[in-house]
Amino acid sequence: MTSINTNNSAMAALQTLRNVNKGLNETQAAVSSGLRVGKASDNAAYWSIATTMKSDNKALSAVSDALGMGAAKIDTAYTAVDSAIDIVGEIKAKLVAATEKGVDKAKVQDEISQLQAQLYSVAQSASFNGENWVNNSGGTVSVVSSFVRGTNGTVSIKTTDYVLSATNTLFNSATGGILGSTGTNYTTASIYSFTISSTTTQGQIDSLLSDVESALKSMTTLGSQLGSLQKRVDIQSDFVSSLSDSIDSGIGRLVDADMEEESSKLSALQTQQQLAIQSLSIANSSSQNILSLFRG
Repeated sequence: MTSINTNNSAMAALQTLRNVNKGLNETQAAVSSGLRVGKASDNAAYWSIATTMKSDNKALSAVSDALGMGAAKIDTAYTAVDSAIDIVGEIKAKLVAATEKGVDKAKVQDEISQLQAQLYSVAQSASFNGENWVNNSGGTVSVVSSFVRGTNGTVSIKTTDYVLSATNTLFNSATGGILGSTGTNYTTASIYSFTISSTTTQGQIDSLLSDVESALKSMTTLGSQLGSLQKRVDIQSDFVSSLSDSIDSGIGRLVDADMEEESSKLSALQTQQQLAIQSLSIANSSSQNILSLFRG
């Protein structure tokens, strides 16, 4: 039955067109943004998880920057220790030269004095961002190593601590470092402060050589410690980078649109839209056909 008051066919065609247009708008939004979950109304659970993970990834980015800062501090300290080892090696060579008969020990001491001054200069210069790990008054320094989200949702920052003491500093005003306490006032007579002269005996030089050898051993151990710490920071930095990539990938799996699928869906919906418009046009024309029944 055809009615001039109610056009059921037109209403059905119109409802179909509305649904197609709604799907078309959603698909176009996914294609333009690359996201199938762009807001909470798209999928509340996935949106919530993705938003939290994005926030965590920003924190990981900050951790990565902090690790880079820590690595730079360790590099600076290691460079100073490495240079100091070379300088102490030169002092050792000068002492050996001083054992030769006929050598002017005063002139040898002049060279040693220059090397001793260079030792403290190297230690003083080994500062990065206001921290000096080889010339200080002791204490504990920390390097940010990770950002952790617990299973109960709590978050925390983990650090790697490094205690500055007499055995892992070159100069330490509180505990006395490997080479002394400070550059001007020593609590420990050491490599930096000794002198030789024409009256220095072979036995005294041998004792100084023993001190130098002991200092070199301690400095080598310190270099090894810094190298191990650097390796740990490098490994953690690589892990944080990989973890950040994994989180990005996980977020993508939750909210990214499948562009091949969306492209196919867009073409299908555009076709459906054209057919729905045509169906609506046909349904609306049926009312006009009634008029022909009344024409004489």
